[in-house]
Amino acid sequence: MPDVKDLPDPTPHPDSPNVPRFAAEKPGVKISPIGFVFGIGALLILGIAAYLTFGPKPAPPPQPVLTAEARQYLPNLGLENVHMQASESFSNQRVIEILGDIKNNGNRTVKQALVTCVFRDWGQQVVAQENDYIVGGTAGELPPGATKPFRLAFDTIPDTWTQALPALVIREIKFQ
Repeated sequence: MPDVKDLPDPTPHPDSPNVPRFAAEKPGVKISPIGFVFGIGALLILGIAAYLTFGPKPAPPPQPVLTAEARQYLPNLGLENVHMQASESFSNQRVIEILGDIKNNGNRTVKQALVTCVFRDWGQQVVAQENDYIVGGTAGELPPGATKPFRLAFDTIPDTWTQALPALVIREIKFQ
């Protein structure tokens, strides 16, 4: 029987093609655990940003409704001395101002009145609609028989409008 010393070494040489390679020894890109965590975090942040940017949008607020009571009272409110002027804001933006007076010819105190300004282009297509209160808030209430001045300022009207006075429509009236 041969001596154990005389037998060839059973472990193959590391450069031999028959040596099995373990996963840790495979050549290629090695990613550290910290890099993996940062990569997952970056993907998560990008996913959240995409969802907030392109995801579902909240429903627009409901349009103001002129109640039957307000519709009946509407002829008692008059818009007088309405005119328009343009000025420049502190940030060098053009500001369109609509100035005038609202008169309450009725017998009720108006707590709020919302007006919609409808801006049109030369083809009479609506290019902008802006809502603003002409009674209420800082302007205060409008008692019976009183007249109050109002000022509406807009800086987002597109250049395609006719530069003519927009249509003013009272959309909402609230009483005291």
